[in-house]
Amino acid sequence: MNKYDNDLFLRAARGELTERPPVWLMRQAGRILPQYRALRAQLSGFIELVTTPDLAAEVTVQPVDELGVDAAIIFSDILVIPEALGLPYNMIEKVGPRFPEVIKSMADFKKLRPADAAPEHLGYVYDALDATKKLLNNRVPLIGFAGAPWTIFAYMVEGGGSKTFSKARAMLYREPELSHLLMERIALATAAYLKGKISHGADLIQLFDSWAGVLPPAHYEAFALRYLKLIIDELGDAVPITVFAKDARHAIPSIGKLACNVVQLDWIADPVLARSQVQGKVLQGNLDPVQLYAPLPEVERATLAMLDKFGPHHIANLGHGVYPDTPLDGVKTFVNTVKNYRYG
Repeated sequence: MNKYDNDLFLRAARGELTERPPVWLMRQAGRILPQYRALRAQLSGFIELVTTPDLAAEVTVQPVDELGVDAAIIFSDILVIPEALGLPYNMIEKVGPRFPEVIKSMADFKKLRPADAAPEHLGYVYDALDATKKLLNNRVPLIGFAGAPWTIFAYMVEGGGSKTFSKARAMLYREPELSHLLMERIALATAAYLKGKISHGADLIQLFDSWAGVLPPAHYEAFALRYLKLIIDELGDAVPITVFAKDARHAIPSIGKLACNVVQLDWIADPVLARSQVQGKVLQGNLDPVQLYAPLPEVERATLAMLDKFGPHHIANLGHGVYPDTPLDGVKTFVNTVKNYRYG
């Protein structure tokens, strides 16, 4: 007997042949849904939602109810790791995250908590996972996630989002020893955190390297991939693992050598080329998120063309997270087109 009423996503992630590709969307639990906007309007802000387990669980399950996607992804934030290490952040509406304190020196690094202490400060995430599993009631699997070490490093050094991340990138050149120490601290804390997520019911782990594309290939190999590998090796084969290195298409062959199961592609990547570069892996993606703003027949046509190009061993998704003002009808057309598709 299957553990889930719908286990298509997990079967596909493990590399099994499935009758159709499963479908879910990055950022599916969010502002595209009117019920999410109604809930957010009652709260002080994003961080209150992330740190209130019952509300985070409610938001996580909304797209399963509304869209009929094949997996839920826990509503949380990648920046819980810096906060757990002792570097808190603020989420400023329409601006993004901002860190009042940043890592500039070895003295700053030494103020951080040890890596193994991080999960002690993340109980609200585990409580949200527990609450979500109850609400899902075995309907679909639950995805847990974390930011990749380079992306978290970039925020902790830069202090927020940036077009260039020049401060964070400069540290790699000027202070490689400190950079490696901080990256290792982040990676070990993230691995410990994700082990906790798995023990609280996460069925798959996705690692988001959102700022992978700002690094030159040599630095991505030396700093980013090394610590992605550390996390993946620490997790072992407890659950399938997906890696998404946005805008770092040069890194796809190297990511394919990691012990992950699924490689997410952004919307610029070519599925046929990627398939040749990461043989034996499942691919995930990669419709342009802006395609969902098109007339609905065009959304359907583009989705079918994407599915045909990927072929089997594919998890349907966008090439990035769904944008806040994306038309809900476009999202539903994308999801329903995938659900009506059949191989062979």
